[in-house]
Formats: sequence, structure tokens, C-alpha cells
Amino acid sequence: MSDHPSAILLDVGGVFLLPSHEQIRSALRGVGHDVVEGDTIDRAHYLSVRAFPMDLDGTEPMDPYWEEYLRTYALAVGVPAALVAEAVEHLRDAYVIGGLWSRLIEGSKEGLSGLVATGIPIGVVSNSDGTIEERLREMAVLQVGRGAGIEVRCVIDSGAVGVEKPDPGIFDYALDAIGLSPDGVWYVGDTPGFDVVAAHRAGLRPILMDPFGVNADFGATTVPSLAGVVGLLA
Repeated sequence: MSDHPSAILLDVGGVFLLPSHEQIRSALRGVGHDVVEGDTIDRAHYLSVRAFPMDLDGTEPMDPYWEEYLRTYALAVGVPAALVAEAVEHLRDAYVIGGLWSRLIEGSKEGLSGLVATGIPIGVVSNSDGTIEERLREMAVLQVGRGAGIEVRCVIDSGAVGVEKPDPGIFDYALDAIGLSPDGVWYVGDTPGFDVVAAHRAGLRPILMDPFGVNADFGATTVPSLAGVVGLLA
């Protein structure tokens, strides 16, 4: 794989946004568990994405895997084993309500700015609900065209195009938008079973966001931040 990418595509969850600390704390108070450290909450996400296996093809029911994600999450934030089943229900409610993925990862916008400054075409490909471009624009993080955020070449949302990772077909929309073939394109995501798998299947180079160093065993280059992606280019 080239060390000089023709384009870089970026996920959103785990790359730009993470769950709100306060909403997670509120959910866990429902079982009498108080989580104080924000890093503990963040680290739980990167540990829990391991619940999605590497052989998914996108046609399977996802509920069992999300259940395991939430169970792992509850344990990772220190919920006692006897309360995990109840904590999973509270966490599920927090995920369903919406607006949970609202905390901008520190340094992510600056990292994006560094990537755009290289002149390499940058785009976004995310499993979301059809609103991610609007949300990122409103947060002044990024947008296609001019705006308060950083300009990128495309924002592809699975909820808008009807294809989601690990189906590699979602990348076709981004490649068409930037006018490139998969060769030499990098994809930065946080979930091995979705992002690494889909990138490999599409012929892209996967880069795995791993700020806590917990996911080095999935056949992808790991970085702690978007600034780390800039570092790879050096």
C-alpha cells in the first residue's frame, strides 16, 4: 500500500465524535453506578467495538453484536457484574434516544485541518442516520463547500445512500464524488469489524483509530488521533 495516498476518507464516530460523558453518566446512574473519569468512558468505546466480528457481511442482524458492545461497555466502565444486564438496558435507551454522539474529540478538527493542508483530497464516509453532514456543519466541524467548518470533498452517510459498512459498496459513492479508483485511498475508522473489513474489501488501506492502544491486533495501521494520520504522511 502506498505511503502517499491519493485521497483519505474518514469515519465520524470514534474519529470526530464520541458519546456525551454526561449522557453516559446519567444512564449509569440508573443502576447506581457513578463514572467520574471521561477517559474511562472514552476508552470503553474503543474496547467495545471489538464486539463486532471480522467476518460480518452486513446482512446479519446486528442486535446481538450491539448487545455484546453494550455489555462490554458496561464492564469497561466498572459496572459490577451483577448489574451489567440492567446497565445494558439503560445504555441502550441512551443510544436510542439520539444526540448521544455529540462530543467533539479534542484535537480532531485541528487534525482535519492538517490533513486538508496537505492538499490530499479528504472525504467522510460514515454509518449514520442520514443527518451526519448537517450535524457536522452545524457544529462548524466540516462541510462540503464553503462554511464555518473545514471544507471536504464529500460526506457519505449510510442513512442517505442506503448502504452501510461492512458492505464495501458505501465507498463507491465517495470514490465517485472525488473521481478516484480505490488504489492508494486510505480509510480512517474506529471499528475493526466494520471499518477495517469494509476498507479491505473495497481495496482501500485501513487506518484504525486507537487512542488507548487496545486494538493493535486487527491487521491495520493504528493511530491515536487525526494528527497521527498527518504524521504517517511525513
